[in-house]
Amino acid sequence: MDFFNGFLSAPTEFLTTYIIPFVLVLSVLVFVHELGHYLVARYNGVRIEEFSIGFGKELFGWTDKNHTHWKISILPFGGYVQMFGDSDPTSSFHKDEKLKPLTAAEKKVAFYTQTVGKRAAIVFAGPAINMLFAVVIMSILFAIQGQPYTPPVVGKLLKDSPAVRAGVRVDDKIVKFDDKNIECFEDMVQYVSLNIDKPIKVQLLRYKGNKKWASKPRTLTIQPEVLEQVDRFGFKSKRGRLGIVGITGSFDIKKHTIGSAIIAANVEVWNISKATLTAIGQIITGVRSSEELGGILRIGAYAGDFAKAGALSLIMFMALLSVNLGLINFIPIPLLDGGHLMFYAFEAIRGKPISERIQEYALKAGMTFVVFVMLLATWNDLVQLNVIEYLRKLIS
Repeated sequence: MDFFNGFLSAPTEFLTTYIIPFVLVLSVLVFVHELGHYLVARYNGVRIEEFSIGFGKELFGWTDKNHTHWKISILPFGGYVQMFGDSDPTSSFHKDEKLKPLTAAEKKVAFYTQTVGKRAAIVFAGPAINMLFAVVIMSILFAIQGQPYTPPVVGKLLKDSPAVRAGVRVDDKIVKFDDKNIECFEDMVQYVSLNIDKPIKVQLLRYKGNKKWASKPRTLTIQPEVLEQVDRFGFKSKRGRLGIVGITGSFDIKKHTIGSAIIAANVEVWNISKATLTAIGQIITGVRSSEELGGILRIGAYAGDFAKAGALSLIMFMALLSVNLGLINFIPIPLLDGGHLMFYAFEAIRGKPISERIQEYALKAGMTFVVFVMLLATWNDLVQLNVIEYLRKLIS
């Protein structure tokens, strides 16, 4: 079912295919993120006023014995933990003491009275637990079902491609791209997709027959072609292409012990993090178009596709999204967790907090930037899903 046309033609099926998986995935990740803040805050003696999944009007909730009100709100696009002593859910510089003085007992459980180290730990815990959550999920999946991969062997070469011109042959085994060891075909795809603006030094082993390859590698230099890729939803992205195709249907499964599964999961999270940060950097420098920024509509579309592929695929998608959520929150932009950590770093160096006026200006600037990026990402989604074109035709 096409994403936008499915919404128009079969809203009930659209709800079960896309909306429910999207809300489920996002709610779990928000809960995990806020749980990180909550657990470290409670460990440090800070009282939690509210723990909310979603924003806006409360749908239902309850208050526990520690006087924390847990609730599910109507807009499932985020959440927050509101700590005692903060007059807003973002745990910014606003303090309830401006409204009424706190007693000595209340100051002990207020967030802003904690040491800078404790406050930094509480803020750091949110994105950190998202990264840990991804590692745990992947470790479990790798330990139970193994890690699927495709051998880095050339199964086919596209006609007149950069690889053909450089001298690559069918059945060659790729062992290295620049300084990166190639363990599987997926490593090749990821590396080429991110290195679209420079030639790649390729080391390969020539096939000798009888499933044997030469012991001494050959070195070739290949300049990737830059192609604009459009997926079935219409979302655009730039990809580098060498013209090498893997062996069709040659998936292998790498079996893991619990220990090796944990190591493999950490490596995978590290690679995803590097790839994400590289792509962000390329958008900033102009190597990639800002059209590649996607918002909640794109996440919803992909969540539905992974859900249709099965529960394990959806869980893996959740792990990938958890890494991205953690990385984004580590970015030192005021309003995000990384922005708070930046303020705390300055406070630790100076020995006193940055003035509230500077924090207020920085918070407003950060909010403006975050809203701008969200609007740009949503606009990209609407354009590439042909929603804007549909509305234009409807109006005209």
